[in-house]
Amino acid sequence: MKKTKKLGITIGIAAILFGIGTWLLLGKWMADGQKPVADGTNEYAIILGAKVNGETPSLTLRYRLEEALSYAEAHPHVKFILSGGQGPDEDIAEGEAMRRYLAEHGVDEDRLLLETESTSTYENLLYSKKLLPEDVNAVTIITSDFHLARARMIVDSFDLKTDALPAKTPKSVEGKHNVRERLALIKTVVVGK
Repeated sequence: MKKTKKLGITIGIAAILFGIGTWLLLGKWMADGQKPVADGTNEYAIILGAKVNGETPSLTLRYRLEEALSYAEAHPHVKFILSGGQGPDEDIAEGEAMRRYLAEHGVDEDRLLLETESTSTYENLLYSKKLLPEDVNAVTIITSDFHLARARMIVDSFDLKTDALPAKTPKSVEGKHNVRERLALIKTVVVGK
C-alpha cells in the first residue's frame, strides 16, 4: 500500500513538473517567434486575419493593422497580402475588412493583395504563399505577438524565410490567447498545421 501511494505521488510530481516545463518552453518559443523584427528587407508581408465584428475589424485585428500601417509608411516598397476568409458570424471576409481599413488610412490599393478563402492559420499562410511571385523566398509575417511563433513555424515548412512584426494583444483577451496558442503550438509541432 505504501509503495503504491509513494509511486502515485512520484508520478503526480513528475507530471506537474513536466507540465510546468512544457508551459515555460512554449512561452519561450512564443517570445522567440517575435524575432528578428522586420526591417523592410522583404518585399512582401502577410497580415494574418482575426475576427471581424460585422464589417468592423475587432480590436485584435485593428492592432495588427496599426502595425501594418506604420510599417507601410516606413517601407513604401512593401506589398501586403491580407489573409482571412469570412466566418459564419462575419458580414465580410477578414481580408476585405483589412483592405478597406488600410485603403481608408492611405495605403495605395496596388500594394494590397487579397486572400479571402482561408479558415485557419495554416490556410492563411498556404493560400497567401500562392499569391507570392515564384522567386520570392522570404516574407514578413504581421500578426499578434502571441501568434508569431506558430505562424512562422508553418511558413518555415513551406521553405520560406521570415521576419516578424508583432502586434500587441488586447489585455482583455491576452490570458485566453496565451493558453489557446500554447495548445495550438503543440498541435503544430505534432501534425505540422
